[in-house]
Amino acid sequence: MQERNEEQVRVHETQKVQNQELIYLDHAATSWPKPASVIEAVMEAMQKDAANPGRGSHAMAVRASRILFDTRKVLAKLFRIKNPNDIAFALNTTMALNTAIKGLLKPGDHVIATAVEHNSVRRPLEYLKKTIGIQVTYVEPNTAGELDAKQVGDAITASTKLVVVNHSSNLLGSILPVGEIGEITRSHGIKLLVDAAQTAGLMEIDVEQMGIDMLAFPGHKGLLGPLGTGGLYIQPDVELEPLLHGGTGSQSEAIEQPSVRPDRYEAGTQNAVGISGLRAGVKHILHETVQNIHTREWMLTQQMMEGLLSVNGIRLLGPELGKPRTGIVSFVIDGADPSEVGFILDQHYQIAVRTGFHCTPLAHGTAGTTETGAIRASVGCFTTKDEVETFIAAVKEIKRHYS
Repeated sequence: MQERNEEQVRVHETQKVQNQELIYLDHAATSWPKPASVIEAVMEAMQKDAANPGRGSHAMAVRASRILFDTRKVLAKLFRIKNPNDIAFALNTTMALNTAIKGLLKPGDHVIATAVEHNSVRRPLEYLKKTIGIQVTYVEPNTAGELDAKQVGDAITASTKLVVVNHSSNLLGSILPVGEIGEITRSHGIKLLVDAAQTAGLMEIDVEQMGIDMLAFPGHKGLLGPLGTGGLYIQPDVELEPLLHGGTGSQSEAIEQPSVRPDRYEAGTQNAVGISGLRAGVKHILHETVQNIHTREWMLTQQMMEGLLSVNGIRLLGPELGKPRTGIVSFVIDGADPSEVGFILDQHYQIAVRTGFHCTPLAHGTAGTTETGAIRASVGCFTTKDEVETFIAAVKEIKRHYS
């Protein structure tokens, strides 16, 4: 606990100096500030290990390759993955999802998704529906974004090839029953792809126990790594057509993409410097434990919700107070443009939030905010109770000006 407190002090002192008391509540977009250990790892890799991984036998290239392998190992430990080589690095969750969706589906296949999916799922599905003729069913959660796994089972047809669900809505904070869905997909021989953009590092994920065949995750959100990092777990029995083709540093004499993992899905030079930071971020999480991080963030969201619920004219989105959710609290203020409120919070109070439609129009349709959008505040690993109280006070003051 002492080490954790020292880390918080170091991070917040840096934050104060660089950003003049900025309160950052946009962790659902990307986490900030990063742990000091992540920053140090990136700097050290840039200075000492910035060769091209897998493209040479000299010492620096070998060290760069070791960074990638070590990071796969800590990710495998975090997600309970048996073989680290079943993890392919990607630039972000979107690239990972595109690799899974476009690499698996064929003309005539049926896909089940939910009506709270991010555009990084919806747009590839709609693209394939238009270009190769896949069929897509979007099952509808309740207005809070909560889903009964039975709805997925009821939507299965003889041609269903894939079920894709986000583990938690990036607008509503609702948590979908991935484990129950995994039982259904396994019993039908259907593949399950999970978008863990809002849960990797923040909720326990066990790919075997939860029946997950493919797991797309960002490195820069809950895993606390740099931007430009992420990955896709691909279950050993799943074969995908690669999204990218090109150099891998292995089997260079072959005219086709190698079949060996992870090279098959990692054409081009990998971001070894950023991945070094990702390794440090995952180690930080393993030390803190996912359960402790999740519990702390849940308590902060409950504090935030209680404060906002005390104000007339504010409507919260997502699960009710006391129910399970991730560290996301979205809301609308009667008579106020969410974008204007976000601008005031930024310019007058130095509080960073996300406003608008959050790349998830389906979820806004579910919540009834398609016309207005919403204000989204999301807490993170280093958010404090005092920061949440300051945010609540700022929103109350803004609301008074709209009354």
